[in-house]
Amino acid sequence: MTETASFIRSSIVRHVGWIDFHRPPVNAFTRQMVEETHDAIAAALADSEIRVIVLGSAIDGYFSAGADLKVFKGMTGEGMRGWALRTHDIVRLMRSSPKPLLAAIRGTAVGGGLEMTLHCDLRFAAADAKLGQPEIRIGFIPPIATTQALVRLIGRPRAIRQWGLIDELAAPQELRARVQAYGEELAAKSPAALAAIRRTVTLGGGMSFDEGLAYELDAVVALADGPDFAEGVDAFLAKRPPQWRRD
Repeated sequence: MTETASFIRSSIVRHVGWIDFHRPPVNAFTRQMVEETHDAIAAALADSEIRVIVLGSAIDGYFSAGADLKVFKGMTGEGMRGWALRTHDIVRLMRSSPKPLLAAIRGTAVGGGLEMTLHCDLRFAAADAKLGQPEIRIGFIPPIATTQALVRLIGRPRAIRQWGLIDELAAPQELRARVQAYGEELAAKSPAALAAIRRTVTLGGGMSFDEGLAYELDAVVALADGPDFAEGVDAFLAKRPPQWRRD
């Protein structure tokens, strides 16, 4: 396998095929990078020399910062449907792979890049790795089958906790104040995104994976057509607090 892609570096080391993200400075995904990732995985699956596939990064300090939000500016439901469906193609390639899939996570791994690793068989992380699912900050949910993968990997309570929706232990005298403070944190987030997270994790987790995938896709498209997603992207790019719709 030779390195021909702009944003992917592919190599083979003793039958282990490495697919390294390479879009400086932070490996933020554009549609082209999504396409190249799909093609690199497909090529590795078809290469008889490769027995094991690894997702990694050629950028120091970043596995991936997720989607490049400039791509999402102005995007509505139909455009998001196309984006999500293409990422679902990657998910299906990975989940149907006859070859073991590993992830080598170094540095910051948030959003879509991290979400791809959820479909690997094993994830290895450097001690300094920083992981996160920041989509709710822009009034959105992860579109790469993440709600379905997480609930199956770690169960509903821990999956919901990824977005800050779980309770916690507190000293008796601090309980009411802690619950109040946490409730205020949730109250500051997008109501539409919070509702979508609960539906996709709670209801989708009881479906088959493909049914859950379709359910998540409908939620992603609906959010992208709503006002909070556009406001979240604009606020992030403008470096200002978002103003969520609260009807």
